[in-house]
Amino acid sequence: MIIAVLALTLTANAQKLGYVNTQELFLQMPELKDVQTRMDSLNKQYENLLMTMQEEYQKKLQDYQQKQNTLPEAMRQIQEEELYSMQQRLQTTYQTAQQDVEQKRGEYLKPINERMAKAIQEVGADNKYTYIFDSAAAAYIAPDADNVIALVKAKLGIK
Repeated sequence: MIIAVLALTLTANAQKLGYVNTQELFLQMPELKDVQTRMDSLNKQYENLLMTMQEEYQKKLQDYQQKQNTLPEAMRQIQEEELYSMQQRLQTTYQTAQQDVEQKRGEYLKPINERMAKAIQEVGADNKYTYIFDSAAAAYIAPDADNVIALVKAKLGIK
C-alpha cells in the first residue's frame, strides 16, 4: 500500500504543467489584421446599403407627409402600405446584415483559433507537458507551471 501511494505521488510530481494566455496570443496573431480588414469592408458594404435604403425611405416618407392631406383615401393607403413595406425591408436587411457579419467573423476567426490550438498542442507534445492551461480562463495556475507563450509564439512565427 505504501509503495502504491509513493508511486502515485511520484507520478503526480512528474507531471509537467504549462500555461498560456490565449487572449494575449490571439491579439498577436498576424492574420488578425487581414480579418479586421475584411470585416471592416463587409461592415462598410452593409452600412452603405442600409444608408441608401434609409435615405430612400426618408425621402418617400417626407413626400407622403407633404401630400397626405391632398391624396385620395385609396392612394394614401397604397403609399402607407408601401412605406410600411419599406420599413419592414429595412429592418429585415439590418437583421440579415448582423447575422451575416457574425457568421463571417466566425468563419474568418476559425482558422486562427485552429492554428493557435494546434501550436499549443505541438508545444505540449514537443516539450512533454502533461497539461497546458489557458491562463485567460483559469482561476488558478500552479506555481510550478511554466508560461509557454514564448514557445507557442515561436511555433507560430510571431516575434
